[in-house]
Amino acid sequence: MIKILCVGKLKEKYWQDACQEYLKRLTKYAQVELIEVMDEKTDDEKQALQKEKERLEKHMNPKDYIITLEIEGESLSSLELSKKLEKIRIENPNITFIIGGSHGIHADIKRQATAHLSFSKLTFPHQLFRVLLLEQLYRSFKIQNNEKYHK
Repeated sequence: MIKILCVGKLKEKYWQDACQEYLKRLTKYAQVELIEVMDEKTDDEKQALQKEKERLEKHMNPKDYIITLEIEGESLSSLELSKKLEKIRIENPNITFIIGGSHGIHADIKRQATAHLSFSKLTFPHQLFRVLLLEQLYRSFKIQNNEKYHK
């Protein structure tokens, strides 16, 4: 089981459609659950991170292999990510990915994570990043199964 916890909701239909397409493609390889928690509408970063942390923790299982997605995380190629996920799934059937809100991810959640992953030093809109994560998961499974997709 792969769980993706996201702070904030997708508002635009084209982001929703893109996510649904990759979720549909992923069903061939794994059960994927995408959970959205409400983002905190305040400029007070400390308060926003605390509230979002509380919402995320309701959906976290400490037995899961937790991966936070953050700029400071480890950078991997698609092939390296595929190999890493394949190894993780051997010992940990449940993987939880966490995408934070506009203020990032609370330090307490980062400390609970087993791994920290970065897709780039660039900052992406959360809606786009969700699509990127789903696409990379799909690509990882295609690589693991020696199926044509990754070039």
